[in-house]
Amino acid sequence: MIRQPSRHCTVELQARPARIGQVRRVISAQLRYWHLDPLIDPATLGLTELLANVHRHARPSKQCTVQLCVLIDHLTVSVHDHDPHLPQLRAAGTWETCGRGLALIAALSESWGVRPEGAGKVVWFTLPALSLAPREPVAGPPPWTGAPWEHTWTAAGPRTRIRGAGVG
Repeated sequence: MIRQPSRHCTVELQARPARIGQVRRVISAQLRYWHLDPLIDPATLGLTELLANVHRHARPSKQCTVQLCVLIDHLTVSVHDHDPHLPQLRAAGTWETCGRGLALIAALSESWGVRPEGAGKVVWFTLPALSLAPREPVAGPPPWTGAPWEHTWTAAGPRTRIRGAGVG
């Protein structure tokens, strides 16, 4: 079941390998719908790690809930499962084939954490979305250039420049 009020999306699933791919596609589509395309790769990578942890470690069931929430300048991705054991960040040895998931989450996110909730836990991470503020309409180019305007938002604020051949 998917619920999508405003800038919030919830997906309930069983963390099985085939379902993880489906949820990645749903989350990617939702981020595109919200015009947060640059966050698709880091959000789905982090989400994949969290769902893989649920698949590998969650007992007694693999049932979980994925939530996306966009506030003014952050996207929060969280996974709630019914296993009360809290994961811990650890240093994996170079020979180990697992144990790097939370380190990856810590590296790609602005912040992350774990909290007990009900009979289980929630593992979450945030990604900055400040540079992805809605774009304001910009007036057309000055009549003497004929070149289109290029308007983007950055963390420092709006930036406008004229692009096109022969424009300085």
